[in-house]
Amino acid sequence: MPCGCFIVSLHHKMTQHEIDKLFMRRCLQLAANGLGRVRPNPLVGCVVVKDGRIISEGYHQEYGHNHAERNALLRLETCHGTSLQGTTLYVNLEPCSHHGKTPPCADLIIEKGIKRVVCCNDDPNPLVAGNGFRKLEAAGIEVVRHVLEEEGRELNRRFFTFMEQRRPYVILKWAESADGFMAPATAGPYWLSTQQQNRLNHRWRTEEAAILVGSETYLLDKPSLTPRHYLGPAPQPVVLDRRNRLTNVPSHWLHLHTQTIEETLHALFEAKLQSVIVEGGRKILDAFIESGLYDEVRILRSPQSLGSGLKSPTVPPVGPTRLIVID
Repeated sequence: MPCGCFIVSLHHKMTQHEIDKLFMRRCLQLAANGLGRVRPNPLVGCVVVKDGRIISEGYHQEYGHNHAERNALLRLETCHGTSLQGTTLYVNLEPCSHHGKTPPCADLIIEKGIKRVVCCNDDPNPLVAGNGFRKLEAAGIEVVRHVLEEEGRELNRRFFTFMEQRRPYVILKWAESADGFMAPATAGPYWLSTQQQNRLNHRWRTEEAAILVGSETYLLDKPSLTPRHYLGPAPQPVVLDRRNRLTNVPSHWLHLHTQTIEETLHALFEAKLQSVIVEGGRKILDAFIESGLYDEVRILRSPQSLGSGLKSPTVPPVGPTRLIVID
């Protein structure tokens, strides 16, 4: 048995397309492990299969390091006697064809003698955009495209939004009481999220490129916006200062004076920030909702009621494709 081999039970009546979907799901599982660590690169997993067996696999683990295909194929170099004749390489995004932080994966696939490549999504990056497939096909490799295409777009929704709409993927997030208030009627410190919700919130922070608040939240709460309760990379803190009233904003913050949501998102795009969590307050959240320029809403709903206070934003019935409510 080749080194690093994983046996997958294949029913003898499975079609080739069903087999391809089975192994592509494993690619997507592997790819998800890079969430928060490979940005602004996409999440990519790779599986090398021979005779119905996974003989190697890998995923893109950290920005600037090897891509998924290279990790999977280089792993086989330590396996003496492993022939790649008759193997299929599964990868959820078109192999790169240009020199970036690492050499082109398409070249390595050709070099290793792989004769069949199954892919989930085309790469919208203008530096790739079909060139990877053309290079593989020119070398006589069979290329099968669009296997589990929608699942792949869902996994890499941040990447596709950034590349195709030229803006970051936008997540609106707030905590609210059981009766729908964001803050009590009287001024003063308050806390709505439970300990478990707070930890989840900090995990979410590690998964996104940036986190944005308005000047009012900045002045009142002095937030650090770090994932203090969850191990992982910190997002880029951003403050939107439309009235130009903030001074001494820390140098590691991104301090914007943009007036419209469109201008704000363009500034974040120019800063190469692929996704952003908007944490409020109410005016900023309402502005994003009114603009329609958002992709997810995440609500942390407290078990406690306030009775009165600042009402939570109203999410239109026709709006984002994703709504997450954590009670």
